[in-house]
Amino acid sequence: MDIDALVQRINELARKNKESGLTEEEKLERAQLREVYLNNIRSNFRQQLESIEVVDE
Repeated sequence: MDIDALVQRINELARKNKESGLTEEEKLERAQLREVYLNNIRSNFRQQLESIEVVDE
């Protein structure tokens, strides 16, 4: 699942939660999607940090 579809589904679940609440299955899906999203953010951030090169010490 690409990041745009992931964010879109998370937002759909957030709107549904505000309007009418979520089922247990939807709550589980939301938690899993959030974890995937956060892992993606952490991975990208880690890659950025590892690519930093110190020029002057």
